[in-house]
Amino acid sequence: MIQNERASYAEKHENSLGRRIPEPPSRTRTPFARDRDRIIHATAFRRLKEKTQVFVAHEGDTYRTRLTHSLEVAQIARSLAHALRLDDDLAETIALAHDLGHPPFSHAGEDELSELMADYGGFDHNVQSFRVVTELELRYPAFAGLNLSWETVEGVVKHNGPVLHHLDEPAWAKVAEYHTGGAMNWDLRLGTFASLEAQCAAIADDIAYNNHDVDDGVQAGLFTLNDLAEIPLIGPAIAAARADYPSIDDRMLRLEAVRRMIGVMVDDVLQETEHRLKSHRIETPEDVRLAPETLVQFSAGMMQELSVLRRFLFERMYRHYRVNRTRSQARRVLAQLFNLAMAEPEVLPPEWQKAAMTQDRTARARAVCDYIAGMTDRYAIEVHRKLFSLDLALDL
Repeated sequence: MIQNERASYAEKHENSLGRRIPEPPSRTRTPFARDRDRIIHATAFRRLKEKTQVFVAHEGDTYRTRLTHSLEVAQIARSLAHALRLDDDLAETIALAHDLGHPPFSHAGEDELSELMADYGGFDHNVQSFRVVTELELRYPAFAGLNLSWETVEGVVKHNGPVLHHLDEPAWAKVAEYHTGGAMNWDLRLGTFASLEAQCAAIADDIAYNNHDVDDGVQAGLFTLNDLAEIPLIGPAIAAARADYPSIDDRMLRLEAVRRMIGVMVDDVLQETEHRLKSHRIETPEDVRLAPETLVQFSAGMMQELSVLRRFLFERMYRHYRVNRTRSQARRVLAQLFNLAMAEPEVLPPEWQKAAMTQDRTARARAVCDYIAGMTDRYAIEVHRKLFSLDLALDL
């Protein structure tokens, strides 16, 4: 049943803890809707259109990219939040921002940058997303970053749960500045859970990627619908769609089965979340933050079925030799770009040279890493060709 009145445990925009740099309120938008608009207009958000989800962006125009993935996550997060009577603007906003820090070439890119930065403070895409919205995105004369509401920033950094256990990791040093008594004097309460809206964004991420990876994997020919017949969740969805539409073709069958699987997963989350809210007697946003566990979650049965599906995708998709070849090539591209820029920072664009032209190798590495992490797949490949192909020397 569709509900419109907000639940007592929903975030209330009128009670927002505000922005780190105070600003006059918008005349036409709530603080969370304003945050959403700032994210959509951000350069980092536009670049997601050509950042890999699984397949490199130039491999085909029907596969998901980080942008289409983020939009699908936002749609699911908003639907969950609406059904749970939460602030759907906040859930959508956090979902749109959750992957802003992903480097080119997906997890291959993150793995490579993590290794390259091991001696210089590390790299973590969640922290990079946080840094994008708090300092790296430069669009406003009054402040660095997007100056988002406290609840949005909290959701970006904590949507997967408390992060205190990460603060000893070098890559999380910047986040630690936003803990109690930190340099930023803006306590994000890193030891508590984030809002239910943030938790909706986190579970929507799981729902979206499990479903669209099935869709993309079949389209790419890495496995077939018949291969999925005995796999939980998708197998029953395929069988039910075939029973309802005996003459359905494979393309429409794939789309219908994925649609149904999303519905099953969403229904499971809503039922399990309602159970947890009642069992923990959640009444306020503060109850949510102090709860003993994540509240927006799959049931135990769904988790078991998902583990089988994920194992299938890992074996048949994420480690398929064609994907492995792309991962290998992508890591070499980033490693060569990084090492060249560290040795010769003068090859960087002027806006990056100032930060990189320093004898402090850690500071130089961070500038080089930020430059590379912001690249799209296509741009990384093009810059690599220009820097390492003698045939293109005259085009530099």
